[in-house]
Amino acid sequence: MRRLLLVAALLAAACRGQVAHKVPRHLFDDMDWQPKYRPEATSAFFADGRTMRSPVEDTVARGELHEDEALWRGKDATGAFVTSSPLPADEQLARRGQQRFDIYCAPCHDRSGSGHGAVVQRGFPTPVDLASSRVLALADGQLFDTITHGVRNMPSYAAQVPAEDRWAIVLWLRVLQRARHATIEDVPLSQRATLGLGATP
Repeated sequence: MRRLLLVAALLAAACRGQVAHKVPRHLFDDMDWQPKYRPEATSAFFADGRTMRSPVEDTVARGELHEDEALWRGKDATGAFVTSSPLPADEQLARRGQQRFDIYCAPCHDRSGSGHGAVVQRGFPTPVDLASSRVLALADGQLFDTITHGVRNMPSYAAQVPAEDRWAIVLWLRVLQRARHATIEDVPLSQRATLGLGATP
């Protein structure tokens, strides 16, 4: 029993943690010494001394072949903005758009799109009312392009929001516009009674 206690004490003493001044021995290198380049590091292999390389000319990375102009750029073959989204409008896409809008757009535009978000209340310039006649007249492709590249004080969201989500935001924006300009004719007859308006116009 005493020997067991002595061994345990020695093992505990070995785990006290001390500063090592010797290079540790690597029995298994694993990936400790893997050859690699770090961003912005120098390289003796390339003539210009840079490790960060531009893509090889006339090549496309896997998953980066964006041939569908409407989906990826919001434009048709002639370069004009598409009038409507290339994605089918359904409730799932609208809900996704609402979620993304509330995250990325509402801080400036507020959740209704009127342009009185939290950052505006703290001094940021007031953005355009998204239900204004000017925005209503824009093609879906132009709204997509604005989210992608930004405009005036609005930055680009291409890095944060994937293309499909940008189209979802455009759809939700159309929902907000429709809601802001709704009339009684937009309410189904079966639902008008719940508004206290009767079943007929």
